[in-house]
Amino acid sequence: MDVDAVRTAAKYIKDSRNLVVFTGAGMSADSGIPTFRGADGLWSKFRPEELATLDAFLKDPVLVWKWYLWRISKLKGVKPHRGYKVLSRWYREGILKHVITQNVDGLFIRSGIEEVVELHGNILRAKCMSCRYKTSIDSLDKSSLPILCPRCYGLMRPDVVWFGEPLDESIVEAAYRYARESDVMLVIGTSGVVYPAAYIPFIAKESGAKIIEVNIEESAITSISDVFIGLKAADALPLIDKYLKKV
Repeated sequence: MDVDAVRTAAKYIKDSRNLVVFTGAGMSADSGIPTFRGADGLWSKFRPEELATLDAFLKDPVLVWKWYLWRISKLKGVKPHRGYKVLSRWYREGILKHVITQNVDGLFIRSGIEEVVELHGNILRAKCMSCRYKTSIDSLDKSSLPILCPRCYGLMRPDVVWFGEPLDESIVEAAYRYARESDVMLVIGTSGVVYPAAYIPFIAKESGAKIIEVNIEESAITSISDVFIGLKAADALPLIDKYLKKV
């Protein structure tokens, strides 16, 4: 571990006025949620085009819903790890202003952080393909599949961004605005290769922000990072917090 890097990161955060956190799958992985691209990732077991595209859903909505309900069942036993608890406290103390995440697991909201921009949606929500009604999946009747809208009886789908679909423009605009306004961006567990999300650290950097990267390996973001900490999020964030109290 590079103690100097952790100490520098803590100083940047201590001196920040607008700290923004940007996360990828590496943040969730420490809570036991598999990543999509690792050797044990979800896509090593399933073909994306069979389960995570609009065409796949329209072809066999029952199969896709079974898979998503299985994924949701796996989330039931998952809790936000100690890194989430650090960020949640920073948020309550006013140190952390916004979270931008590529994750769809809802762990930031469960940890008590309200200002979360969910770029790729939330797996715990569903939306109607007809009237656009959104609600939590827990509130829906799942006794028979596919799930139908309680308002118009249209077809409900998971409220996530599938392969080949554009991100919600208003959500992307909010993420870009927070990136431009940040003076420090803490980038955690992202490969930096999924666009347009991957632009976010570069927008922050171009706007003058310091970039702190926490990742178990170098990424496409590392070249613009002012500080790189090669640890898991669950280990790095408590360490930074420890030094934050000393600077």
